[in-house]
Amino acid sequence: MDAFEACEAMVKAADPDRYIAALFAPAARRKYLFALYAFNLEIAKVAEAVRQPMLGEIRLQWWRETVEQAQQGRPREHDVARALAATFAETDLPFELFDQMLQARLFDSDTASFESLDALEAYADQTSGNLMRLAQAVLGESNAPLAREAGLAYGLIGILRAIPFHALRNKHFLGGSLPAQAVKERALAHLAAASRAARRDGMSMAALPAATVPLYAKALARHPHDVALYRRQWAILRAAATGRFRTPASDRSSP
Repeated sequence: MDAFEACEAMVKAADPDRYIAALFAPAARRKYLFALYAFNLEIAKVAEAVRQPMLGEIRLQWWRETVEQAQQGRPREHDVARALAATFAETDLPFELFDQMLQARLFDSDTASFESLDALEAYADQTSGNLMRLAQAVLGESNAPLAREAGLAYGLIGILRAIPFHALRNKHFLGGSLPAQAVKERALAHLAAASRAARRDGMSMAALPAATVPLYAKALARHPHDVALYRRQWAILRAAATGRFRTPASDRSSP
C-alpha cells in the first residue's frame, strides 16, 4: 500500500463524509484530497492521545515541522507526510493555512471553553474552513465565499456532534454562556449563505461535505451520529448535481 492508498483507507474509515465528497472530484486530483483529509484526521486526534496540553503542543509542533519538510520535498517516514510531499510537488498550497489549522488545534488539548460565538466561529474557520480552502486549491477552484461559509457550517455542526465525545475526556467546547441552539442556528445560517454563493459562482466539489449539515442538525435532538450513511450520500450527490445546498428553509419552500 503506497502513501496515497494509506491516506484513502484512513479517510474512508474515519471521515466518510469527506471520502464520499472526494469521489465527485476529478480522478487525477482525488488522491491529493485524501492526503489533506488524512492530515486533518491526524491533527484532530492529537488531543485524544495526550493527557497534558504541553504534550499536545509538542505533537502539533511535530506535525508543523512535518508539513514544512514535506513542502521542501523531504518527507518524514510517515504515510501522510509522504503523501503531503507529493501533493506539494503537484499543487500550490499555502503553508500558512496548515499553520493556522495547527495553531487552532492547540485549543483541543487544554481545558478552556469558548464563551462567544465569534471565538467559536474563528476556530471553525481556521480548522474546517481552511481545510476546504486547501481542497479548493488542490482542485483549482476559487470560490472563496463558498469555502468560508460551507467550512463554518460544517465545522460548527461538527463541534455540536462531538459534544458527548469530548465530554468523556472532560473537554467542553461551549462555555456556559454559549447555548448549543445558537450554534446550530448559526451553522444553518452559514449553510444558507454557502448555497447562495454556490448558485452565484458555482458549486465547489471541496464544499460538498457541508451538504450533510441539515441532516446532522435535525439529528442533534436524538443522537448526533444517528444519520444513515445512505442519507448522507444522497445529500452530497444532490448538492453535486444541483449546485446548491438544501437547507431547512428551501425544504419548506419546495413544492
